[in-house]
Amino acid sequence: MSLKKVAISIGDLNGIGIQLALENHHAVCNSITPLYCIDRSMLEQAALKLNISIPHDFRTIENIAPTFEIEAGRVSKESGAYAYASFVKAVEEARSKKVDAICTLPIHKKAWELAGVKYKGHTDALRDFFNAEAIMMLGCNKMYVVLFTEHIPLKEVSSNINEKDLTRFLVDFYHTAKPTSTIAVLGLNPHAGDDGVLGDEEIMIQKAIDNATKIIKERNPSLITLHSSLFTSPMVPDVAFTPNVRKHYTHYIAMYHDQGLAPLKALYFDEGINVSLNLPILRTSVDHGTAFDIAYKDVLLNNLSYLNAIKYIATH
Repeated sequence: MSLKKVAISIGDLNGIGIQLALENHHAVCNSITPLYCIDRSMLEQAALKLNISIPHDFRTIENIAPTFEIEAGRVSKESGAYAYASFVKAVEEARSKKVDAICTLPIHKKAWELAGVKYKGHTDALRDFFNAEAIMMLGCNKMYVVLFTEHIPLKEVSSNINEKDLTRFLVDFYHTAKPTSTIAVLGLNPHAGDDGVLGDEEIMIQKAIDNATKIIKERNPSLITLHSSLFTSPMVPDVAFTPNVRKHYTHYIAMYHDQGLAPLKALYFDEGINVSLNLPILRTSVDHGTAFDIAYKDVLLNNLSYLNAIKYIATH
């Protein structure tokens, strides 16, 4: 069987993404055929600064964006513009069916902002590109966490949770992730509200769970016998990730960013990945940042997240 073709957006060239790509090229070629969205001149500049030789079969694309001088660890509009252009090129390759999927290396959100990019990250952009409700799922085979609200201030979370949107989110997630066991849904408040004593958002969350369960089972009658329930009732967040509870679930739905990602990264930081669901293309990413503090400093990088992001594409 031929290997899947994957466009790899190179991320912020002032960070560690290009080092990951160069050091792990031969490893990823065992499972996919990579196409790197970087100009040859920028690749050569980065390789020289890293003192890493460029593999002979390291395929690149020309005319990504204006070239610039790489400055290790610096937030700049030039690096932000290049990172965004690299991402856009990867999406174009997938949209035109020239590749089977895309994998994104880490960007710096401030650099995107300095470059005039209106999006806060890859997922926001993908929603706009495809006019689709992309779903952000992070983790590894041991545990995946899905975020209902993402990059918004904590004070805005409660007002962004409503029955209609959460119902749609639960239905979309179930049909795209296709989990084989009950999905754990977290409550918003301490003690999951204590029956309304500490907040009543869980009442609405439960309504959305009931709505979604009904819709999913009406569309798929066979699911009635698959397992007893598709979703849990709103779970108490501070016990949901304890060992005795965690052993029963592989997928969690968190109401806000840190509620889900703090425990996930405490448990599986090195191996976690980011997957965009509910899109017409498959996109994965590393689940770490640009690591400006160690970029171009001859530091041995942990490559597990990158390799797992590639593995996910190869096996899905």
